[in-house]
Amino acid sequence: LLYAKPDATEQELIEACKQANIYEFIEKQETGLDTVVGNRGLKLSGGEKQRISIARILLKDPALMIFDEATSALDSISEQKIQDAIEPLIESRTSILIAHRLSTILAADEILVIKDGEIAERGTHQQLVGAGGVYTQLYETQFSKAAEPAKPDFDYSEGES
Repeated sequence: LLYAKPDATEQELIEACKQANIYEFIEKQETGLDTVVGNRGLKLSGGEKQRISIARILLKDPALMIFDEATSALDSISEQKIQDAIEPLIESRTSILIAHRLSTILAADEILVIKDGEIAERGTHQQLVGAGGVYTQLYETQFSKAAEPAKPDFDYSEGES
């Protein structure tokens, strides 16, 4: 955490960790904020690493932030915690979010859809969903499956007399 702000107070560290949704995890560690997590965060899950990175961002307070696939390799619970932590960060500064998971960018001021290395579409979520293009297809693929009830691969009643 101190890489971002070596002179941070304990209270600043705690506040950044709370905002990044990682403080509960830190509190459970035997040595709290002094916990050694190993080289490259060896002892941390992907979601924990991401949330510690967000706490560092909060401590550094940069004018520009770039998130590259911030939630790509996370389970849905970790993804939501990351999104909850990122949302207030991007409200007050210039932010670039690179994502395949559209849930990460739904609230963006402007979305650029890249296809074959070119900008294929540009607009807000509402504009792009209504346009019927690439973004609409991605949106329907990602969100319609979540809304559909799971169907079994076979009929359990087959073979019954």
